[in-house]
Amino acid sequence: MSEVIEGDSKPVTPKRVYRSAAEKRRIVEATFVPGTSIARVAREHGVNANQVFQWRYEYRKGILGEAKSRAKLLPVVVEEAALSSVDTTAVPPPQKSAGICIEFPGGISVRVDSETDLHLLRTVVEMLRS
Repeated sequence: MSEVIEGDSKPVTPKRVYRSAAEKRRIVEATFVPGTSIARVAREHGVNANQVFQWRYEYRKGILGEAKSRAKLLPVVVEEAALSSVDTTAVPPPQKSAGICIEFPGGISVRVDSETDLHLLRTVVEMLRS
């Protein structure tokens, strides 16, 4: 986009803005909020939406440096004493439910049934993608 100033025959082009990796990460992470429009985030930061898509690609590949972790899995410890105190007679037998199996590259598969917590599923899928 060029702008001509009266009395000046040369077009004036806007000065290029160089953004740090941290600023690019911040803009990309703003696009991960559910319901957020990438084009709107780009306009708010004065960036072309195509550039934000490129930064998102670089973010996923780790090119923009250390990404802020969005979800963490916690270690779980099961103690033998806790298992022996469980009354298994009170637990109803499992019922068959509809489900699917999602296979990821690297031989990882996740089985999802009709009673799966969608928030938990989203967290697991995001962790497997990164």
